[in-house]
Amino acid sequence: MVNFNTIKGFISDMDGVLYHGNEILPGVPEFLAWLKENHKEYLFLTNNSNLTPKGLQQKMGRMGLDVGEEHFYTSAQATAAFLKDQAPGCSAYVIGEAGLLNALYDAGIVMNDVDPDYVVVGEGRNYSLDSLTKACNLVLGGAKLVGACADVSGPIENGIAPACGALIAPIEIATGVKAYFCGKPNPLMMRTGLRILNCHSADAVMIGDRMDTDIISGLESGMSTALVLSGISTRETLKLYGYRPSIVLNGVGDIPEIASNSK
Repeated sequence: MVNFNTIKGFISDMDGVLYHGNEILPGVPEFLAWLKENHKEYLFLTNNSNLTPKGLQQKMGRMGLDVGEEHFYTSAQATAAFLKDQAPGCSAYVIGEAGLLNALYDAGIVMNDVDPDYVVVGEGRNYSLDSLTKACNLVLGGAKLVGACADVSGPIENGIAPACGALIAPIEIATGVKAYFCGKPNPLMMRTGLRILNCHSADAVMIGDRMDTDIISGLESGMSTALVLSGISTRETLKLYGYRPSIVLNGVGDIPEIASNSK
């Protein structure tokens, strides 16, 4: 069990935890209200690279939730930070949308479709056979292959949608080059999240709907972990893994009730 009253920092996934697509999940408003009322530090980490923190703030606002943009950190930001650290001022050919492009621009990464240092892949509507073909040949020409995250799918209102891991796979197969992924479960992203919250891992909990990204990243970072069954994972798929979360919840709406009962 996790004593949510004594936890200082809450790091949470978004897709499948707070919403499906543009549909807010049950109990989320109550969970956010509880975080604020109890003065908890919190950060929403997402492997979705499409939106900027400002875009995520506006998306939440359209669903009736008031969350400041400082409470969001994306795989796009993690990717930009990684490239800036590895090769300041480098160039990249990018398959992705505004969230990824803006993060890379902000980090001083130059867009280059001729002889880039990196090929960077997120999710996006500009994903096509032409962009894949160009990416493959740039990688074969020496560009390093980087993905925003390794997720192969994500929950939407009426099922799932292919995510970065699935979209980058054809490039890996065609070139024989394996991508480096910057989003969860990469510990770099988790350590950044804890640093943003100014919180030690022993005093934090990772909340997510995926065992293979959210829970494993929290576990390996020394955090308590809470698996919610509102997204990808089920009690049956939980049995497939050799590790377990600290607690299993139907959704984040369970947290205020559990906290109240454990006082």
